[in-house]
Order: sequence, then C-alpha cells, then structure tokens
Amino acid sequence: MSYRILIIALLLFVTHAHAEQPDRFGFGRTPSADEIRLWDIDIMPDGRQLPPGRGTAEQGQAIYTAKCSSCHGAEGQGGTNDRLVGAFKPVINFATDLQAVRTIGNYWPYTTTLYDYIYRAMPHTTPGTLSPDEVYALVAYLLYRNDVIDQNTEMNADSLPQVIMPARLLFYWSDEVEK
Repeated sequence: MSYRILIIALLLFVTHAHAEQPDRFGFGRTPSADEIRLWDIDIMPDGRQLPPGRGTAEQGQAIYTAKCSSCHGAEGQGGTNDRLVGAFKPVINFATDLQAVRTIGNYWPYTTTLYDYIYRAMPHTTPGTLSPDEVYALVAYLLYRNDVIDQNTEMNADSLPQVIMPARLLFYWSDEVEK
C-alpha cells in the first residue's frame, strides 16, 4: 500500500514540475552562420576540411620537445599522459588484453583523426593554440616515430589523408558498412 502512495506522489510531483517549466529559460541565443562555421572544424577521414599548411618530422620534433614531451615523454614513450609511440602488432586484441597500450602506431585508424585531435585538444594546458603548420609537423613526427612514414615525408592537406595507418583494417567507416 505504501508503494502505491509513493508512486502517486512521484507522478504528481513530476507532472507538476513539468507543467511549470517555461518554454525558454531566458539565456543563450541562436548562433549566427559565421559562428557555426568557426566551430565546424571537424576533419573527415578522407581529408575534407583539412586546412592549408605543411610540416615535416624534423620540424615536428622541435615542437614536440617544447610542447608535448613533458606529458608524453621524451620520444612519445609515455609520461604523465598516454604513450604515443608503439609498433603495430596485428595480434593485439584490445578487448581481451587489458595490458595492451593503445598507441598511434597500433590503434589509430586514420591520420586525419590524429590531426583533428591534436588541432582541437592539444597541448592539454592550452588546447587549440597550435597553428596548422605546427599540427602537420607534429603529425609527421609522430607518424615517423611510429614507423608509418619516412622522416623526410612532408605532411599537408594532400599527403596526410593518403597515409594508410597500420590499424585501418581493424576499423570501418560507418558509411562504408558492407551489405
């Protein structure tokens, strides 16, 4: 019997609370088209929306040392934050091997995702402050350290999406699901 009273009281409370909510809360506004364009910076796996710029592993090493090594270790081997460098081993099963470390070389499926993440979120203390050239250089350095590209390969909006990551076959793009 007490459960029935509790349920009735709860239903009355929820109905009453919902009935008194205003249509608008009096804050915020609809963003302008220009504001939406500024936030619409996601990079697709095929490279759509990559900005102009370029960088090499040599340039990236200096940037990495200055802006990344304090968290990710001297050469991406890990520090207070994730390890970034590790060779691809097709026998790693991340679902069952809880000791396996996900690195750029053995887990990331697309180079463009790496660019997008670094551009938006790094460095951790000042995200979004790296220029496109700095990000291309960092990506080139990290791909080189993971034995994905040659040290002299320049990364830019044309070359970056052409790099095939070792783990790409472990993933599928949702628009490309086989029938």
